[in-house]
Amino acid sequence: MIDDVKYTVVLNDEAQYSIWFEERELPAGWQRADYQGSKQECLAYIQQVWTDMRPLSLRKSMD
Repeated sequence: MIDDVKYTVVLNDEAQYSIWFEERELPAGWQRADYQGSKQECLAYIQQVWTDMRPLSLRKSMD
């Protein structure tokens, strides 16, 4: 079965990524990251761009 559901990549205030159903309202604290596609496409995009898994607040405190 092919997954024809469309997703969007979302980002929270701590610069952490996830995916969300494109048609649904975003949960509080998340914003769109300007990338949409299939689940696999979105996960591949996240793998490319999310190179530092530490929360943003931790990265800032370590600088």
